[in-house]
Amino acid sequence: MIRIELQVDLHYDIDANGADFVFNIHAAQTACQHVTAENLLLNQPIPTYLHTDAATGTRYLRLRALPGPLQLSYTATVDLHHHFAEPAHLPEVPVCQLPAEVIGYIYPSRYCQSDRLLRLAAHEFGALWQGHGRVQAIMDWVRSRVSFTSNVSNSTTSAVDTLIERVGVCRDFAHLMIALCRALNIPARFATGTDFGADPALGPPDFHAYVEVYLGNRWYIFDASGTAIPMAFVRFGTGRDAADVAFATIFGGVRSQAPRIVTRAIEDPAQGWLRPVRCREALSTDAGLPRTVA
Repeated sequence: MIRIELQVDLHYDIDANGADFVFNIHAAQTACQHVTAENLLLNQPIPTYLHTDAATGTRYLRLRALPGPLQLSYTATVDLHHHFAEPAHLPEVPVCQLPAEVIGYIYPSRYCQSDRLLRLAAHEFGALWQGHGRVQAIMDWVRSRVSFTSNVSNSTTSAVDTLIERVGVCRDFAHLMIALCRALNIPARFATGTDFGADPALGPPDFHAYVEVYLGNRWYIFDASGTAIPMAFVRFGTGRDAADVAFATIFGGVRSQAPRIVTRAIEDPAQGWLRPVRCREALSTDAGLPRTVA
């Protein structure tokens, strides 16, 4: 088991009319991710509303901020229980056998225009064995063609934009990998967390985007940009792309500061808490789904 302690601090200056926010910074409560303790602090005396998406466990915090400074601090202790699998034993699942809740992740979405990448995906990956190895090849292809570069993309950058520009951050790597998977009828979804284990040369700790691909009967983790350690990914949200799980969606006049994020792994073998490491096995923090019988 992996135990992670995290803290997220956000700071905003709100204009005279106030502003509405929808945050996705709470660790998701799932069958394999247990939030053992958490706390939310706000400097403004305002009500908050927390909604949980029943399908994914994603939690959305909604509030209306008053004019002036808004400071938000979220802390949590999270236990991660991983399923390990031999990559060579993970096949793709035919569309006719996909569970109903997975079907939505084979369609194009706002940032993952898989319908525009059909010919490219078929040419590059169509002849490969249909399983984990093909998904790995897609991820390796994206990494070999896109350079990790900060401040070169924005909230409108899509998978096709990244393919053309060949630069981006974790969000852009994830969108391109997802789009290529979906172009081959492989369900893939966008997930958010923090970049535990990232090289400090890339900047201070930050939010992180990664990919989950449905193989066998589970969602398996792929770190498209390769910048962090997947075994330490605390899931905040999962969706079709970044539009579904932005860490902050803002309605109103707001000036924001860079987030401050602290993530620490607790290592205590006597308690069963292990140090997160990179591993060759396929990793999942999904409980698994039964296939549909064709």
